[in-house]
Amino acid sequence: MLNRRILRIKAFKVIYSRVENPAMTLKDAENELERSCEATRDLYLFLLAVAGPLTGEARSRIEAARSKFNPSPDELNPNMKFVENGIAPLLEEDPDFSKIVKKKKLSWENDDMFLRHLYESVRERDWFKAYMAAPGRSLQEDAALFSRIYEEEFPDNKELEDILEDLSIYWNDELEYALSWCCRSMDAFGRGRRWCLPELYMSDMPGSAGKESDKAFVYDLVRAAFRNFDKYYQMVAEVTPKWDTNRICATDLALIICGLAEADTFSNIDYRTTINEFVEISKFYSTPESRGFVNGVLDKLINKN
Repeated sequence: MLNRRILRIKAFKVIYSRVENPAMTLKDAENELERSCEATRDLYLFLLAVAGPLTGEARSRIEAARSKFNPSPDELNPNMKFVENGIAPLLEEDPDFSKIVKKKKLSWENDDMFLRHLYESVRERDWFKAYMAAPGRSLQEDAALFSRIYEEEFPDNKELEDILEDLSIYWNDELEYALSWCCRSMDAFGRGRRWCLPELYMSDMPGSAGKESDKAFVYDLVRAAFRNFDKYYQMVAEVTPKWDTNRICATDLALIICGLAEADTFSNIDYRTTINEFVEISKFYSTPESRGFVNGVLDKLINKN
């Protein structure tokens, strides 16, 4: 599930914590890394589990309309296509999915307002109206609809962002990645496959036999950065004489230290790939000037070695 880019981001965040907290131990760092990696898969599970509650919201609307004092013909005979979609029961009746979601206490039961707003938004979309108007029913069509919901309704949703922030400190910037895995699952459902829990690391996924372990990669990266932190810090100080190292942006320092650790530890990875990866990460987590600074310092220090 977790690819090298997101694993580098997780390593960077752990080392950033070390920059901010010099008392952090290697054991603390490894525990933080483990929690962070598991959290991404938990977010995927939480988002996937919305299918049942969202379907339930639609069913409640129909039942409420039918119970009115004087319901219209359309309210008495509503279009049940979405309410009877095949995705919600596929997940809710899957013993493995139900068990792990319950074990991890991942639930939408306290988010009625979000579900209400989500359904109101979805049912006004042209693609939803086209789905409802199309004749016949198929699991493939249902799966494609839920993929569209994930793609169209969840990104940049402030209400959802607030929910995720309240539930986990690790979820605030991993929504897009988790949503891509929800869409993968929907694609698998549309092809008639049952749900299975994705392996945590991409190298452990089916068809990845013989690949270098991604788990070993990220743990070795964090360990090397942590154990050589003081050495790398001094190296940065030596090539930035015009900068007070205490004033270097903590995110930049963490990115550079991770880049040096990767270059030292993984000789099989082209140093230009290492530099490019951490420069790309800097675009999302640091200042506008960081791209050039991180690139320049890493290039100078890695080529120097």
